[in-house]
Amino acid sequence: MTQAPTPTADTVRRLVRSLLGGNTEPDVRPVTDGVGPGTWWVGTRHVLRLAPDRETSVCRRRELRLRELVRPYVPVAVPASVAHGEWAPGLAYTLDAKVAGGSGEDHDVSALGEADLAALLTGLREVPLRQAETLGVPRAAPRSLETLRQSAERATRRLAAADEFDAARPERLTREAAAQLGVQPGAAVLVHHGLTGSHLVVGADGRVRGVLGWSDAVLGDPAEDIAGLALSVGSPAAVRAATLAGYGARPCLRGLWLARCDAVVHLAEALGGHSGGPLPATVPLLRTRLRHAWEPILLERVTELREEGRDETA
Repeated sequence: MTQAPTPTADTVRRLVRSLLGGNTEPDVRPVTDGVGPGTWWVGTRHVLRLAPDRETSVCRRRELRLRELVRPYVPVAVPASVAHGEWAPGLAYTLDAKVAGGSGEDHDVSALGEADLAALLTGLREVPLRQAETLGVPRAAPRSLETLRQSAERATRRLAAADEFDAARPERLTREAAAQLGVQPGAAVLVHHGLTGSHLVVGADGRVRGVLGWSDAVLGDPAEDIAGLALSVGSPAAVRAATLAGYGARPCLRGLWLARCDAVVHLAEALGGHSGGPLPATVPLLRTRLRHAWEPILLERVTELREEGRDETA
């Protein structure tokens, strides 16, 4: 297999000059906050993404088509491509216009921002699945909450031993609750599958201005996006947004517990490789996500879910 070239600032400048023209030397610098290698700021108005391999190139080309499909359905900005092509044989690039606003990791989402998230979830549910599938968006089977619950219980014990988590918290995902929170037939929607803070563009007023990072989108369990929001903006805000979008107790609680289990598992994994030296750079972010996911919500009453289950089977 041919080794992919490593993009340098000179590589990026030559490519940008060929795309944007001009006689001045373009200001380029790598993006380091929460993205993979090969992403570069170009001045103050553009972002250049260079795929490192052919598999990523396929995803990036599909993402371009998916963004155009999604754009009419969501109320927030979706990145627009200024130019796209290959920066090396078989390796794709896309030059996108920057979406104005800051990272969701640096700005809190306001009540109006929660309404923006609700409209986003509503729009994703309305995207025609057949059209998305035609573009090559894959289907993803729902994750087993029972399997994840067992992993989370082991992780919780490790975090408690490291004084990172209170194992005596009253909230607990039981085997019975995990069984109740299974995915209902016919519930698949277009799932962004990466609603992290770095992919949410938030204004100083707390409004959600845009959503980035559509390359991991799948057709699957809507609770995954509710979980992503719980990790990013907190469980109460995520559940309020999902409820405004028309989701009932089951998908909201499923999303909550996906987030909680993921949060303890990922932090335990990060700390597990720590052998007395400096902590991994991801640990502060993972601690924040753990705190967000475990914020209490009013919906956490098992009786509500049982009543909903009775209504559905009546």
